[in-house]
Amino acid sequence: MLALGLWGLDRSGMWRDEAVTFQVARRTVPQIWRLLHGVDAVHGLYYLLLHAVLTVHPGEVVLRLPSVCAAALTAGLVAALGARLVRPRAGLWAGLLYAVSPMAGHYAQEGRSYALVAAGATGATLLWVRAVRKGSWWAYGVVLGLTCWLHEFAVLLLLAHALSLTLARAGARVWRGWGCAAGAVCAVLVPMVLVSRTQSAQVAWLREPTWDTAADLLRSCLGPTDGVYAVCLVLAAVGLTGVAGRRGEPTCAGVALPLLVVPPAALMLASQVAPLYVDRYVLYALSGAPLLVAAGAERVAAAVGRRWAGGRRTPVALPARPAPVVLPGRPAPVVLPGRTGPVVLAASAGPAALAGSAGPVGLPDRAAPRSSRPSRPRTLGPALAGAVGVLLALTHQWPLLRDDRDPARRPDDLAAVSRAAGRMLRPGGAVLFLPAQTRNVALTYPGAFHGARDLALAGPAPASGTLYGTEVGAAELRRRTDRLERVWVLADRDLLAGRWRVGDATERAKLAVLAHDFVPGPERVRGDVTVRLYVRRAAVTRSPASPTAPPRPAPR
Repeated sequence: MLALGLWGLDRSGMWRDEAVTFQVARRTVPQIWRLLHGVDAVHGLYYLLLHAVLTVHPGEVVLRLPSVCAAALTAGLVAALGARLVRPRAGLWAGLLYAVSPMAGHYAQEGRSYALVAAGATGATLLWVRAVRKGSWWAYGVVLGLTCWLHEFAVLLLLAHALSLTLARAGARVWRGWGCAAGAVCAVLVPMVLVSRTQSAQVAWLREPTWDTAADLLRSCLGPTDGVYAVCLVLAAVGLTGVAGRRGEPTCAGVALPLLVVPPAALMLASQVAPLYVDRYVLYALSGAPLLVAAGAERVAAAVGRRWAGGRRTPVALPARPAPVVLPGRPAPVVLPGRTGPVVLAASAGPAALAGSAGPVGLPDRAAPRSSRPSRPRTLGPALAGAVGVLLALTHQWPLLRDDRDPARRPDDLAAVSRAAGRMLRPGGAVLFLPAQTRNVALTYPGAFHGARDLALAGPAPASGTLYGTEVGAAELRRRTDRLERVWVLADRDLLAGRWRVGDATERAKLAVLAHDFVPGPERVRGDVTVRLYVRRAAVTRSPASPTAPPRPAPR
């Protein structure tokens, strides 16, 4: 996992969410604290962690290194879960399957908190298994509490663990211990929940998930390619046959199935009332998929091993024990039973002879020393066969992993937008960001905007405690643009095309000024963002050669 995570880590470009992490984590701690009161409280602990990391070296690779390390740790924890719940070779298969998953690899190379949340949730699940068996719950509560502070939706893991306890038919003592730990986690999370509820406008863009959303998530967890998906789905179904085990003992399927299903299902159901679902919010559920597949593979391997051993076993006829020979005139010998055969002593043998025999009279002789016992052969065949299967899955999914290293696979590439702006902007030029979120480009890559004037900016982002800075009102914006001949606009293409509308008065004023007083000119498009020159209508009328508007961009 570590090697795959480091491969292509420097994409030479961040997308918008990574850019937010980058520019917020470089602020001072008081500035971060002020920001969290108005926005992104759910990521507060992660921003503080990255603040310490980027102090060492503020760069894109360093930004993503914590996610790479967390993904590698998660693969190891998945392997430990499989080894503890099934056997070591099943743990090896599960850990390798997680490592080659394209979904895990995608978020391993992203400067956001989701890979760290997955590591914390998987570690908490491992501690949950230990606590069910040994009764100590404090470590489980501490790890899960910290994980929930990295992202509050990790609290849905409690529902998965409750279902696992039900499937294990745990006793009252276990339920009491888990209940106390779960109550402590919920109590610690209350302040974040209260603050984040006031910031719900940040997820207003989400929509209700559908059945297709659930099917896409299942495919992403088991394998996005058809061949890998089909094999893993069959093995996962075989693994489900071991959901219930001995009373009070959790099974691999009894832990993995709730982990895979419950958190996404709970968030999807809640999103039917208030949309909250994004697959990365429940990335930690991915850990359940390789565990289920490995459990199914272990059952198949065990069945094949039994049939192979049964086919090779043939009955062996043991030679009959010869009767002791009695010579004429001699007393009959004494026959003592033994494990390796009868021990024959002469009838005239005294106590010394009996004492030197292999054990007391009438009892079997002692077992042979351990060093002389025939050892049961331990074959590595099944373990190696499973590893080869994972290697085939990696080969089958290699094109997806390779393409994911391309910045174009992310929602946007702010470095490409910055380069396009740098080729078009002139020193002292006026720039308008539409909407204000596109100012993220200038905050992350300021070199291209050196010397440019931000028309709508009233207060810088760090000092104002906001992500993108505060902007002037509509009247002031009109005053600032009254005497301008040319304005460079960094805008969302869908917004310019009218595919979505803004509610903020300043954003509406930007659109009105551009539509009424300016005409569009040359542009450069990078993903969803366009860098376009707008020229005042009066200047176009006086000019013998008027810039023509480019064709309307095609819908995504």
